[in-house]
Amino acid sequence: MPGAARPRGRASQPPGNPAERPPAPPPQDQSLLTNITFLKVLLWLVLLGLFVQLEFGLAYFVLSLFYWMYVGTRGPEEKTEGEKSAYSVFNPGCEAIQGTLTAEQLERELHLRPLQGR
Repeated sequence: MPGAARPRGRASQPPGNPAERPPAPPPQDQSLLTNITFLKVLLWLVLLGLFVQLEFGLAYFVLSLFYWMYVGTRGPEEKTEGEKSAYSVFNPGCEAIQGTLTAEQLERELHLRPLQGR
């Protein structure tokens, strides 16, 4: 029938046997109290308030920044096999990673660009 409406529920399901589809990942508990990152931030804020009361808030903040920079860096043992460094001098053959602006590319773009407004 041309005017009959089709049920919409079946159109959104992927074709195939349900037994062939991979199982859905188990639901993760996202409550704020079990989130370790939230607890760390809360502890940091409480300590910041304490150090502000002791008039050492700025020192606590600056030392925290240094700690976050130290923790955020990876050592050479954490590098995966075949991973290239962002600094081409540390790669075999000084090979640059994709997206790096080289001096040759910059010269080529500066010299070949027509002057605007003339």
